[in-house]
Amino acid sequence: MLTFVGLGLFDKTDVSVKGLACIRQADHVFLESYTSCLMGSSADDLAAYYNKPVHRLFREDVEQHPDHLLDLAQEDQVVFLCAGDPMVSTTHADLRIRAAERGIRTAIIHAASIASAVCGLSGLQNYRFGKSCSLPFPQKNWFPTTPFDVITANLASRLHTIVYLDIRTDRFMTIPEAVGLLEHMAHDRQAEIPLYVGIARAGSDDVMVRAGSAEKIRSQDFGPPLHILVIPAELHDMERRYLEMFAGL
Repeated sequence: MLTFVGLGLFDKTDVSVKGLACIRQADHVFLESYTSCLMGSSADDLAAYYNKPVHRLFREDVEQHPDHLLDLAQEDQVVFLCAGDPMVSTTHADLRIRAAERGIRTAIIHAASIASAVCGLSGLQNYRFGKSCSLPFPQKNWFPTTPFDVITANLASRLHTIVYLDIRTDRFMTIPEAVGLLEHMAHDRQAEIPLYVGIARAGSDDVMVRAGSAEKIRSQDFGPPLHILVIPAELHDMERRYLEMFAGL
Protein backbone atom coordinates (compact mmCIF):
# COMPACT_ATOMS: atom_id res chain seq x y z
CA MET A 1 0.00 0.00 0.00
CA LEU A 2 1.13 3.54 -0.76
CA THR A 3 -0.06 6.34 1.53
CA PHE A 4 0.52 10.00 0.71
CA VAL A 5 0.98 11.98 3.93
CA GLY A 6 1.02 15.77 4.04
CA LEU A 7 3.43 17.34 6.52
CA GLY A 8 1.88 20.79 6.75
CA LEU A 9 3.57 24.14 6.43
CA PHE A 10 6.72 24.55 8.49
CA ASP A 11 8.15 21.84 10.75
CA LYS A 12 7.85 18.26 12.01
CA THR A 13 5.07 19.09 14.48
CA ASP A 14 2.64 20.21 11.76
CA VAL A 15 1.78 16.65 10.70
CA SER A 16 -1.63 15.38 11.84
CA VAL A 17 -1.98 12.77 14.58
CA LYS A 18 -3.41 10.40 11.97
CA GLY A 19 -0.48 11.06 9.63
CA LEU A 20 2.10 10.55 12.37
CA ALA A 21 0.56 7.21 13.35
CA CYS A 22 0.65 6.06 9.73
CA ILE A 23 4.32 7.06 9.38
CA ARG A 24 5.35 5.23 12.54
CA GLN A 25 3.57 2.07 11.39
CA ALA A 26 5.08 2.13 7.88
CA ASP A 27 7.71 -0.28 6.59
CA HIS A 28 9.32 2.37 4.36
CA VAL A 29 9.20 6.18 4.53
CA PHE A 30 10.10 8.43 1.60
CA LEU A 31 10.32 12.22 1.64
CA GLU A 32 9.71 14.19 -1.56
CA SER A 33 12.26 17.03 -1.60
CA TYR A 34 11.69 19.05 -4.73
CA THR A 35 8.22 20.68 -4.90
CA SER A 36 8.55 22.26 -1.46
CA CYS A 37 10.21 21.68 1.90
CA LEU A 38 9.79 22.15 5.63
CA MET A 39 12.12 25.01 6.54
CA GLY A 40 11.75 24.29 10.26
CA SER A 41 12.87 20.63 10.15
CA SER A 42 15.51 18.73 8.21
CA ALA A 43 15.17 15.18 6.92
CA ASP A 44 17.32 14.06 9.87
CA ASP A 45 14.95 15.87 12.27
CA LEU A 46 12.02 14.00 10.75
CA ALA A 47 13.80 10.64 11.00
CA ALA A 48 14.52 11.24 14.68
CA TYR A 49 10.92 12.33 15.30
CA TYR A 50 9.50 9.26 13.57
CA ASN A 51 12.20 6.95 14.98
CA LYS A 52 12.82 5.39 11.57
CA PRO A 53 14.84 6.11 8.41
CA VAL A 54 13.54 8.70 5.97
CA HIS A 55 14.70 8.31 2.36
CA ARG A 56 14.77 11.51 0.30
CA LEU A 57 13.37 11.56 -3.24
CA PHE A 58 14.13 14.13 -5.92
CA ARG A 59 12.22 14.98 -9.08
CA GLU A 60 13.86 12.33 -11.27
CA ASP A 61 13.23 9.66 -8.60
CA VAL A 62 9.48 10.31 -8.64
CA GLU A 63 8.82 11.31 -12.22
CA GLN A 64 11.28 9.09 -14.08
CA HIS A 65 12.32 6.24 -11.78
CA PRO A 66 9.50 5.44 -9.33
CA ASP A 67 9.69 1.66 -9.81
CA HIS A 68 11.67 0.98 -6.62
CA LEU A 69 9.10 2.77 -4.49
CA LEU A 70 6.18 1.11 -6.29
CA ASP A 71 7.76 -2.34 -6.05
CA LEU A 72 8.00 -1.92 -2.28
CA ALA A 73 4.40 -0.69 -2.08
CA GLN A 74 3.12 -3.88 -3.73
CA GLU A 75 4.20 -5.91 -0.70
CA ASP A 76 4.78 -3.44 2.18
CA GLN A 77 3.33 -0.33 3.80
CA VAL A 78 5.02 2.62 2.08
CA VAL A 79 4.55 6.27 3.07
CA PHE A 80 5.25 9.14 0.68
CA LEU A 81 5.78 12.40 2.57
CA CYS A 82 5.50 15.89 1.16
CA ALA A 83 5.39 19.38 2.60
CA GLY A 84 1.94 20.95 2.55
CA ASP A 85 -0.98 18.86 1.33
CA PRO A 86 -0.61 15.88 -1.05
CA MET A 87 -1.99 16.07 -4.60
CA VAL A 88 -1.62 19.85 -4.83
CA SER A 89 1.31 18.99 -7.11
CA THR A 90 0.52 17.17 -10.35
CA THR A 91 3.65 15.03 -9.95
CA HIS A 92 2.06 13.45 -6.88
CA ALA A 93 -1.17 12.78 -8.75
CA ASP A 94 0.85 11.09 -11.49
CA LEU A 95 2.52 8.81 -8.95
CA ARG A 96 -0.85 7.79 -7.51
CA ILE A 97 -2.13 6.98 -11.00
CA ARG A 98 0.94 4.82 -11.67
CA ALA A 99 0.38 2.97 -8.41
CA ALA A 100 -3.29 2.34 -9.21
CA GLU A 101 -2.37 1.04 -12.67
CA ARG A 102 -0.21 -1.59 -10.95
CA GLY A 103 -3.03 -2.59 -8.62
CA ILE A 104 -1.45 -0.94 -5.55
CA ARG A 105 -3.89 0.39 -2.96
CA THR A 106 -3.40 4.08 -2.15
CA ALA A 107 -4.63 6.55 0.45
CA ILE A 108 -4.18 10.24 1.27
CA ILE A 109 -3.78 11.87 4.69
CA HIS A 110 -4.22 15.59 4.27
CA ALA A 111 -2.51 18.51 5.99
CA ALA A 112 -2.42 22.31 5.89
CA SER A 113 -1.52 23.78 2.51
CA ILE A 114 -0.09 27.16 1.57
CA ALA A 115 -2.99 27.45 -0.88
CA SER A 116 -5.39 27.83 2.06
CA ALA A 117 -2.96 29.44 4.51
CA VAL A 118 -2.56 32.52 2.31
CA CYS A 119 -6.27 33.25 2.78
CA GLY A 120 -6.02 33.28 6.56
CA LEU A 121 -2.79 35.28 6.59
CA SER A 122 -3.82 37.86 4.01
CA GLY A 123 -7.57 38.01 4.60
CA LEU A 124 -8.17 37.58 0.87
CA GLN A 125 -11.33 35.57 0.34
CA ASN A 126 -10.69 32.05 -0.93
CA TYR A 127 -13.46 32.03 -3.53
CA ARG A 128 -11.91 35.08 -5.24
CA PHE A 129 -8.69 33.33 -6.31
CA GLY A 130 -8.14 32.47 -9.95
CA LYS A 131 -5.50 30.31 -11.60
CA SER A 132 -2.19 30.22 -9.72
CA CYS A 133 1.23 30.37 -11.37
CA SER A 134 4.88 29.61 -10.66
CA LEU A 135 7.64 32.18 -11.12
CA PRO A 136 10.99 30.59 -12.07
CA PHE A 137 14.43 32.13 -11.94
CA PRO A 138 15.34 33.41 -15.43
CA GLN A 139 18.07 31.52 -17.22
CA LYS A 140 20.44 32.56 -20.00
CA ASN A 141 18.33 33.44 -23.06
CA TRP A 142 15.17 32.38 -21.19
CA PHE A 143 12.85 34.81 -19.42
CA PRO A 144 9.39 33.23 -19.14
CA THR A 145 6.46 35.66 -19.09
CA THR A 146 3.60 33.19 -18.66
CA PRO A 147 3.16 34.18 -14.97
CA PHE A 148 2.37 37.74 -16.02
CA ASP A 149 -0.21 36.47 -18.51
CA VAL A 150 -1.93 34.51 -15.72
CA ILE A 151 -1.91 37.53 -13.40
CA THR A 152 -3.28 39.82 -16.13
CA ALA A 153 -6.10 37.41 -16.95
CA ASN A 154 -7.02 37.05 -13.28
CA LEU A 155 -7.00 40.82 -12.69
CA ALA A 156 -9.29 41.30 -15.69
CA SER A 157 -11.72 38.86 -14.03
CA ARG A 158 -11.31 40.54 -10.60
CA LEU A 159 -9.55 37.46 -9.21
CA HIS A 160 -6.52 37.18 -6.93
CA THR A 161 -3.40 35.24 -7.95
CA ILE A 162 -1.07 33.06 -5.87
CA VAL A 163 2.45 33.20 -7.29
CA TYR A 164 4.63 30.27 -6.20
CA LEU A 165 8.29 31.29 -6.06
CA ASP A 166 11.09 29.15 -7.46
CA ILE A 167 12.85 26.66 -5.17
CA ARG A 168 16.28 25.34 -6.10
CA THR A 169 18.61 23.05 -4.16
CA ASP A 170 20.88 25.99 -3.35
CA ARG A 171 18.58 29.00 -3.70
CA PHE A 172 15.10 30.17 -2.77
CA MET A 173 13.47 33.05 -4.62
CA THR A 174 12.63 35.95 -2.31
CA ILE A 175 9.59 38.20 -2.44
CA PRO A 176 11.61 41.29 -3.49
CA GLU A 177 13.26 39.28 -6.28
CA ALA A 178 9.86 38.10 -7.49
CA VAL A 179 8.42 41.61 -7.47
CA GLY A 180 11.44 42.82 -9.44
CA LEU A 181 10.85 40.17 -12.12
CA LEU A 182 7.14 40.95 -12.38
CA GLU A 183 7.78 44.69 -12.53
CA HIS A 184 10.19 44.06 -15.41
CA MET A 185 7.44 42.18 -17.25
CA ALA A 186 4.92 44.92 -16.46
CA HIS A 187 7.28 47.57 -17.85
CA ASP A 188 7.73 45.62 -21.08
CA ARG A 189 3.94 45.31 -21.43
CA GLN A 190 3.32 48.94 -20.42
CA ALA A 191 1.10 47.56 -17.68
CA GLU A 192 0.88 47.95 -13.91
CA ILE A 193 0.44 45.71 -10.89
CA PRO A 194 -1.09 48.03 -8.28
CA LEU A 195 -0.73 45.88 -5.17
CA TYR A 196 1.40 43.03 -3.87
CA VAL A 197 1.09 40.87 -0.75
CA GLY A 198 4.22 39.07 0.42
CA ILE A 199 4.08 36.21 2.93
CA ALA A 200 7.18 34.65 4.51
CA ARG A 201 7.46 31.51 6.66
CA ALA A 202 3.77 30.60 6.76
CA GLY A 203 3.04 28.23 9.62
CA SER A 204 5.98 29.38 11.75
CA ASP A 205 6.05 31.53 14.89
CA ASP A 206 7.88 34.15 12.81
CA VAL A 207 5.47 34.61 9.92
CA MET A 208 5.64 37.95 8.11
CA VAL A 209 2.89 39.45 5.95
CA ARG A 210 3.24 42.78 4.15
CA ALA A 211 1.06 44.49 1.55
CA GLY A 212 1.82 47.46 -0.63
CA SER A 213 3.20 48.84 -3.85
CA ALA A 214 6.15 47.33 -5.69
CA GLU A 215 8.45 49.98 -4.24
CA LYS A 216 7.31 49.29 -0.68
CA ILE A 217 7.53 45.49 -0.96
CA ARG A 218 10.94 45.53 -2.65
CA SER A 219 12.32 47.62 0.23
CA GLN A 220 11.20 45.10 2.87
CA ASP A 221 13.49 42.48 4.41
CA PHE A 222 11.28 39.40 4.57
CA GLY A 223 13.97 37.27 6.20
CA PRO A 224 14.53 33.54 5.66
CA PRO A 225 12.43 31.40 3.27
CA LEU A 226 10.00 30.11 2.26
CA HIS A 227 8.39 33.12 0.58
CA ILE A 228 5.20 33.35 -1.47
CA LEU A 229 3.56 36.23 -3.31
CA VAL A 230 -0.07 37.13 -3.87
CA ILE A 231 -1.36 39.63 -6.44
CA PRO A 232 -4.75 40.86 -5.24
CA ALA A 233 -7.47 42.08 -7.54
CA GLU A 234 -9.77 44.91 -6.52
CA LEU A 235 -10.33 44.51 -2.78
CA HIS A 236 -13.57 44.08 -0.92
CA ASP A 237 -13.92 46.36 2.11
CA MET A 238 -13.21 43.55 4.59
CA GLU A 239 -10.18 42.38 2.62
CA ARG A 240 -8.77 45.92 2.67
CA ARG A 241 -9.44 46.31 6.37
CA TYR A 242 -7.75 42.96 7.10
CA LEU A 243 -4.66 43.91 5.10
CA GLU A 244 -4.52 47.29 6.82
CA MET A 245 -4.69 45.66 10.22
CA PHE A 246 -2.44 42.65 9.70
CA ALA A 247 -0.23 43.45 6.70
CA GLY A 248 0.58 47.14 7.00
CA LEU A 249 -1.34 48.24 3.92
